[in-house]
Amino acid sequence: MEQPQFVLLVSCLDRKGLVAAIASSIAAQDCNIIHNAQFADSDTHRFFMRITFAAPPEMTTERFGEGFLPVATAYRLDWQIHDLRIKQRALIMVSKGGHCLNDLLYRTATGFLPMEVTSIVSNHTTWQRRAEHEQIPFHHLPITPENKAEQEARLLAMVEEQSVDLVILARYMQVLSDATCRKLEGRVINIHHSSLPAFKGAMPYHRAYGRGVKMVGATAHYVTPDLDEGPIIAQDVSMVDHADTVEDLIAQGQETESRTLTRAVKAHCERRVMLNGMRTVVFK
Repeated sequence: MEQPQFVLLVSCLDRKGLVAAIASSIAAQDCNIIHNAQFADSDTHRFFMRITFAAPPEMTTERFGEGFLPVATAYRLDWQIHDLRIKQRALIMVSKGGHCLNDLLYRTATGFLPMEVTSIVSNHTTWQRRAEHEQIPFHHLPITPENKAEQEARLLAMVEEQSVDLVILARYMQVLSDATCRKLEGRVINIHHSSLPAFKGAMPYHRAYGRGVKMVGATAHYVTPDLDEGPIIAQDVSMVDHADTVEDLIAQGQETESRTLTRAVKAHCERRVMLNGMRTVVFK
């Protein structure tokens, strides 16, 4: 079977003839559809579609876009075309907890995540040697109330200089300012444990253990100015029981956070996530 080289994302108000018109336009450019996934939201009456296709050697996203424009205009489509052969460039931010960072680095090295890590940024030096071992640039940006604006300006400059497509908050324990969140809208993914909002602040697993919780979990979401309330990409849970210690809860929580963040990053990098208001459509 041919390998897909491009992915087309489409969203619009649902109407008859959409699939036929889009497929015909792709075929007219001598492209072959490999996979198609679609979803019609009965609440918003919006239609979402993800198509991967193989194309002639001379095809580019610009050339395809020119040929697709008549259909896009006629049906008032919101659309994006991406070359799947180009890996996304990711900047990872981390504090002291390295479980998510280490999983992301391993999954990238094995090819599971189609991305290139441009640098690791931290408000601590805990993981500097790990970054150096992977030959990834490490940037130490300690944060205080007095220098927060300055350090975030440095972060935004790095995003620009490194042509970063995605910023991953891999248990980065600092809150990005509203201004930074807006500038990077749709390009930052965060992970937080499921004990929010019940157990905010320090030592959440200890307090959850004290309340006898029966599950721990994690939520990966896009970052918005509304803290931990951005559109959700992935969630997962792990069951615990009365015999588990607080250390067991922490270990299970960290493992759940790692796999949930990795799953969300993979979906984003494979262009499988589409925004639907404050919700997401995540194609398989």
